[in-house]
Amino acid sequence: MNKLLLVTVLLAPLAISVESFRMPRQAEEDQGTLTMISDTIKSYYNNVVNTASDYMETLKNLKIEEKVNNLYTETTTILSTYNGILQDQLYHLFYSQDA
Repeated sequence: MNKLLLVTVLLAPLAISVESFRMPRQAEEDQGTLTMISDTIKSYYNNVVNTASDYMETLKNLKIEEKVNNLYTETTTILSTYNGILQDQLYHLFYSQDA
């Protein structure tokens, strides 16, 4: 008799918790159409934000900004050199000394 009482006492909270576990499932089924639509939109929005932030992290990891800075610096250095040569050639073209 004591074993039966002990098993009943131990199983009663388990049975109560299993029954209360069913309640949220029923509540999910009773959602309205507007709630389902808004949840779907929120999930799409979160997916888009997460994907965009993942792409931004990937771009930061590729160090594109540093590469663009280096390319700009090298290009301006080269162009300033050729600009100086061109100015010198034009100066000698227009102001050449007749020998």
